[in-house]
Amino acid sequence: MIPDGSEEIATRCCQLWQLGEVPYGQAWQWQQELVARRRETPELEDVLMLLEHPPVYTLGRGATADFLKFDRDRAPWEVYRVERGGEVTYHCPGQLVGYPIVNLCYYKRDLHWYLRQLERVVIETLAVYGLNGERIPGLTGVWVEGHKVAAIGIKVSRWITMHGFSLNVNPDLQGFRRIVPCGISDRPVGAIAQFCPGISVSQVRATVADIFARVFQVQLYEKIEKT
Repeated sequence: MIPDGSEEIATRCCQLWQLGEVPYGQAWQWQQELVARRRETPELEDVLMLLEHPPVYTLGRGATADFLKFDRDRAPWEVYRVERGGEVTYHCPGQLVGYPIVNLCYYKRDLHWYLRQLERVVIETLAVYGLNGERIPGLTGVWVEGHKVAAIGIKVSRWITMHGFSLNVNPDLQGFRRIVPCGISDRPVGAIAQFCPGISVSQVRATVADIFARVFQVQLYEKIEKT
C-alpha cells in the first residue's frame, strides 16, 4: 500500500550513484531520463546521485538574469536555465551535489515536507562535524554562523523529484562573487572548510549517504560508478 502521509513510511531500496566530477549537462540528462522512466513505471527504485560539477551557473525556471553580475554572452563558465525552482546558483569542485530521484507517493505527498527533509539531511550532516546548521524562516537552505553552506532547489513531476541540494565542503567560493546567490544579497556564502579545516568531499559524501538513508528510511545500495 502506498502511504498517504498518516501511515508509517515503508522502507524502500534506493540506488546510490557515487560519482566524481560530472559535467552539469550530463548529470541533468541522467536526471531527466530517470524521471521519465519512473513516470512510466512508478514502482522503480529511487536513486541518490552524489557528485561534483566543474564550474557552472544554473538558473531556476523563473529566475531573473538580474542576479548575474556578468554579460551572459561572455559568461566565465557555462550557464544553464533549468526546471528547478529558485534563483541563480553556482556549482564547482569541492561542492557536494545531491540529486535524489524519489517518488514521494511512497513517502509523503508534500513538497514543503520534502524540502525540510533535505534541509534535515544537511543539518544532521553538519552536526557530525560539530557544526550547528540553521534554517532561516522564509528561506530555503542551511546556514552556519550566518553563512549559507547549502542551497536547495527541486522540481517535482507526478510526485517524482529531481534536482536537489548542494553543500559547500571545500570549494573555491570566488565564483559566487559573480552572482547574487539564490537572489539573497545580504547573507554571505560559506563552506564547511571554514569551520573544519582539512575536511574533504569524500568524507562528507559518506556522511550524507548514511544520513540520507536514515532520514528517508531507505536501504541504500551502491550502483556501479558511471563514467
